[in-house]
Amino acid sequence: MSRKDAPHFLASDLQQSIGFDEIDGFFADDLAAAFEAFRRSAKIIAADAQEQRSAVPPPPSLILAARAARASVDDAADFFRRWFHPRLIKAQGFVTAYYEVEVDARLSPEPGFTTPVLSRPLDLVTLNEAPLVLPSREKLTSARRQADGALVPYPDRRAIEEEGAAPSAHPLAYVRDPVELFLIQVQGSARLRLRDGGVMALTYAGRNGWPYTSVGRLLVERGLATKTEMSLDIMKETLRRLGAGPGEAGRRLMQENRSYVFFEIDGSEQRRIGPIGGQGAPLTPFRSIAVDRSIWCYGLPFWIAARIPWQDRAETEFRRLMIAQDTGSAIIGPARADLFFGAGEAAGRRAGDIRHAAQMFVLLPKDVGDDP
Repeated sequence: MSRKDAPHFLASDLQQSIGFDEIDGFFADDLAAAFEAFRRSAKIIAADAQEQRSAVPPPPSLILAARAARASVDDAADFFRRWFHPRLIKAQGFVTAYYEVEVDARLSPEPGFTTPVLSRPLDLVTLNEAPLVLPSREKLTSARRQADGALVPYPDRRAIEEEGAAPSAHPLAYVRDPVELFLIQVQGSARLRLRDGGVMALTYAGRNGWPYTSVGRLLVERGLATKTEMSLDIMKETLRRLGAGPGEAGRRLMQENRSYVFFEIDGSEQRRIGPIGGQGAPLTPFRSIAVDRSIWCYGLPFWIAARIPWQDRAETEFRRLMIAQDTGSAIIGPARADLFFGAGEAAGRRAGDIRHAAQMFVLLPKDVGDDP
């Protein structure tokens, strides 16, 4: 890969190329499963399809690898050896995990289901390449387009919730309370269980552009929870105990995260495979990761080695080839990854416990003419 084609990392972030046999456990992994996840990314890359949340563009060398992956491959290990070379990311890696929420919901408001899940507003403009810079130097990745064409900051979470400041957004469904909605927004997708037994899939459709603030971090900083005990369950319990109604302490705490996520109903065949990540590909449990989209392009394979409680509460070895298919506001830095754990409560319990150091390798695509 030539430097002009490379993702936006610094050369100093990476060690020189190493051999695949120097990566402990690489050939013991189920590389065929990793390859299937890569092929889903390859389909988007090869077609030059629109990404849901734009990232660093794929270099020509990755496009060639993606085209090659569209064909059937007998040996996944041989494919990765042929098209990529691994490099250790020097910075200390750090991994968290996320999951797809499954919750009860209703299509119209009723007692116990009064919090709306909102669609994307008509006046919301996503600013991928040229964010709106405020006098405070905050950068907003979305804005409101006014009737005269001018762009202004989109209302924040508190204004949307309390003042109805996104009037062109309409309710897609209703969930139990603002805490439920907040967690759906943090995860970026959800499966809603309806009264008649049906399931409705929600996919990320945009955000108001304000920077993300971690409510879990706020709870720890204010002595409402300890760092060691913090989990999604603890966060939900604490916010509800503080009160999620208008003006209550839990609601005010959530509103300190000014970011607000909008959704769309997604009945596509791809969505039935799994939630749709930032690239536009369905995510695969324990094979898809979210990365910093300002540094890495989608579709890059990463080797992640860590000791984490991913199977149960005990920490065990996690050594897997993962594919960059998603992003997130809190995922910042070259050695930062969010691991997708799947759907449902069990996945959520495991994901909530992951805040661990890791070793990370990136598999960079080879230039034409590089040694196989």
